[in-house]
Amino acid sequence: MQNRRDFLKTAAFAALGSGMVMNEALAAEKKRGAWFNLNRKSGAGTQMKLRFFPYELKLRHVFTVATYSRSTTPDVQVELEYDGVIGYGEASMPPYLQKELGTLDSVMAFLKKVQDTIGRFSDPFQMEDILAYIDSLSESDAAAKAAVDIALHDLVGKLLQAPWYKIWGLDKEKAPSTTFTIGIDTPDVVREKTKECADQFNILKVKLGGDNDKEMIETIRSVTSLPIAVDANQGWTDRQHALDEIHWLKEQGIVMVEQPMLKTQIDDIAWITQQSPLPIFADEGVQRLKDVPALKGAYTGINIKLMKCTGMREAWKMLILARALDMKVMVGCMTETSCACSAAAQLSPAVDFADLDGNLLIANDRFRGMEVVKGKITLPDLPGIGVVINN
Repeated sequence: MQNRRDFLKTAAFAALGSGMVMNEALAAEKKRGAWFNLNRKSGAGTQMKLRFFPYELKLRHVFTVATYSRSTTPDVQVELEYDGVIGYGEASMPPYLQKELGTLDSVMAFLKKVQDTIGRFSDPFQMEDILAYIDSLSESDAAAKAAVDIALHDLVGKLLQAPWYKIWGLDKEKAPSTTFTIGIDTPDVVREKTKECADQFNILKVKLGGDNDKEMIETIRSVTSLPIAVDANQGWTDRQHALDEIHWLKEQGIVMVEQPMLKTQIDDIAWITQQSPLPIFADEGVQRLKDVPALKGAYTGINIKLMKCTGMREAWKMLILARALDMKVMVGCMTETSCACSAAAQLSPAVDFADLDGNLLIANDRFRGMEVVKGKITLPDLPGIGVVINN
């Protein structure tokens, strides 16, 4: 039997290898011209060009979690063009995550660096090299990096004339239902929001970690018996209290719990996970690929978000590594347009839970892409990340 060190080493190589294999596959397809429209002019000598602009997302309802409320989200839209083909990307920066994701000013400054230097790469199929270079430009700026990554994936998928779920070898029919989020609010508002969405979704998500957790659940249960995922947003401070809450939640039909305590309380979270009747997922406790190995045993699974992990390239590697570690996987989002949500949805056929309702929470979506049909994620047969701009 492999010892823990050898197993983690093998798993890490498996995750990293998946990127190299994909890069070789893309290069081979390009060389053969297998999926290209052969009537298109060659892109030889063409340089990639990056454009970007700020775009404030307007929420349909005030959004409240354990520590704050907001009605808008700063966002930057990105376009990456090569040989007349445009890939779309986006950076979403909820204010409470500015340290991890950046601010509007820092994202714009980072993208200006990329804009000035992306021309050094003449071949968009060199994805590993391009995105490794983008990552090297700073230690942070995760959301800005994700915007470029998503745009590059969209561009390459369009050049290959294939959606990324197919490039990854996934079956879109296996995409799960998405949760729909109900924020912390008064009982009357929670009851009304639940009534609005109970017939459209198969699973709900509830933000907890305040001083009215049981009231929130009981209010929702007065309207619907749908399964519920809960996100404590690091709001519980005592591990015994957290475990007691989880046992009570299990009795109410809750199916999973995200981030019960502060991410720094890893030993307390591991104690909870070992005794919990529900799976415990890391949210704030995981950001990038390098974080995953240390979470084995401390959490049941991880929530992968493109804005935190720098995009689709690293998200795919995190998924592969988590599976190798026998951990569950959830794919999530911020409040985003259908651009970033559709990019994340390309991973969804390979996960256990999906929380991809960010585009449904905003009133000014620029795109059409993945849809939620009878609560289930439905991926369009469109190349790249599967989006078109709204007319």
